[in-house]
Parts: sequence; C-alpha cells; structure tokens
Amino acid sequence: ALLRDWAQSLALDALVSADGDGDRPLVTDETGAPLRGDLLGLIAANFLDAGTVVTPVTSNSGIEAAGAFAVTRTRVGSPYVIAGMQEAILAGKDRVMGFEANGGLLTGSDFSINGSTLEALPTRDCFLPILSVLSLAAAHNKPLSAIAASYNLPMAAADRLEDFPVKTSARLMAYLRASPQNLADFLEPVGRPSSASDIDGLRVTLTDRRIIHFRPSGNAPEMRCYVEAQTEHAASQLLEAGLSRIRQWAGQN
Repeated sequence: ALLRDWAQSLALDALVSADGDGDRPLVTDETGAPLRGDLLGLIAANFLDAGTVVTPVTSNSGIEAAGAFAVTRTRVGSPYVIAGMQEAILAGKDRVMGFEANGGLLTGSDFSINGSTLEALPTRDCFLPILSVLSLAAAHNKPLSAIAASYNLPMAAADRLEDFPVKTSARLMAYLRASPQNLADFLEPVGRPSSASDIDGLRVTLTDRRIIHFRPSGNAPEMRCYVEAQTEHAASQLLEAGLSRIRQWAGQN
C-alpha cells in the first residue's frame, strides 16, 4: 500500500530500490506494483541481447519463449548459476549471463552496449536489471506496466510451510520420486501430471499446463511450494491446494 501511495501521490514512473547489500533489485511500475525479479532478469537478458541465459528452475517457465537466447536451468542459488555460466563459456558460448528468481543478475561474458564494453561481473548485482528496465521503458516511451504485460508470463506464486521436519521433507520427496503412480496419487486432488523435472525438488507440469513445484529448503526446516497458472486467482488456488496436500500427507505419514 505504501508503494502504491508513493507512486500515485508523486506521479512517479517507477520506484527502485535494493536490499541491504545491493544484489537484489526492487522495481515497481507507475502504479507502485512490484515487478517480479525473474521478469527483471528476462528484460535485462533481452536488453543485453544475451546468447545464453542461466537461471534456476524456480524462475518463470515462460522465459524460454520470451527471448532469442538459449536457457539453461539450474538448482536454486547463485553458486549453481555461476557454475552453469562457466560450463556455457567452456562450451564455447558467448554473451552468457544469468539471473535468479529474485532478480539478482550476473554476467559471465563481456557485453557491448552502445559502443562500450560492459565487463563480466559473475557475482549477483541489482543495478543492471534496474537500468535495463528503465532504459527499455524510456526507449519505447511506454509505462512499465505495459512493458511487463507485453511478456505475458504465467502468473506465479510461492509459499512455505515453516517448522516442517527435514526428515518428513526427505520422506515426501522420496515417495514422490519412487514411481509415477505415487506422484499421480499424491496430485490426484490437484491435477494430472504430464511431466516432471527433479533438478531441484520436483517440478511437475500438469496436463492443463499449470505447474506445481515441491522443494525442501536447503538451509531450514521448511517445505516450499511454487506454482504457475494463467491467472492470479488460479495460481492462488493451486498454491493452497499444494500446501494442503503436503500437510495432509505429512499428517498421515
């Protein structure tokens, strides 16, 4: 509410900020609505004319179709993104960059921008995604809300169950991975699985193209759930259904 009040009362085009150590950006549109971090990373990738983008599996699934670059998915965490960029460079790729779902951006290659060279910075940074999105909006003379909407990404939501025993998380993931039937039985109240990726946790695409992703925290007794759907309401419903299913299974096992 505070961001919206500032944007409207001051007639701002955007609000920008960062976290305490300057490696995660915050950008709102002209209404004060924050833009997702992975959208900022995607906009920066197009701004830089990236050839290869490395990003965790938790970043939006629409990224692959939203640019003329190859996408490599990794586990969650900047060390995995950095390793993915290094592998791409060793494979002979150029214009290599990466970003996390929080918008922190890394460059593994040098990039040329308006005749100047932007040297590689393989550590998470917030300023390049901020400058990229503002430059794009200015160049096209469009509000940031229109820039964001033009990408037409699926709506995403995420939440976690705190104080969730690590052993219970491990048992649940082992059960889901044990057989396709186990996964289908677990998701029966939610939807029918079509495919799954276990890069980090278990990310399941349902037959109606919704996505639900179960992932134990790597550093806390928490179970995380990420979802994607076509509308905000559908994403919210899927998230609650996923968390409810985790609670139910844990209570019975």
